[in-house]
Amino acid sequence: MALEVNDGNFDDLVIKSDKPVLVDFWAEWCGPCRIIAPIIEEISNEFSGKATVVKCDVDNSPAVAAKYGIRNIPTILFFKDGKVADKQVGAVPKNNFVAKLNALI
Repeated sequence: MALEVNDGNFDDLVIKSDKPVLVDFWAEWCGPCRIIAPIIEEISNEFSGKATVVKCDVDNSPAVAAKYGIRNIPTILFFKDGKVADKQVGAVPKNNFVAKLNALI
């Protein structure tokens, strides 16, 4: 199950993580975000113990969204060692996300 992150816990759950982290920047009103939501959940289950998967609602976490320049959603950022290692903008097939995450493990 993907964890929810926000302005308050983002650093603890993402930046300080000892595993690669996939961050799904999304919003409730975003159609493409809803399309990829089940894919993000599948990835969360499949990578359990190897990577962390989190979701960040841009409407509820404007500081984090601004810090990382999130202008379009869904935007997926891949973090490794506390830094952005890769990025995917828009709804794409599951294998795109998996390939980017596998490259960081």
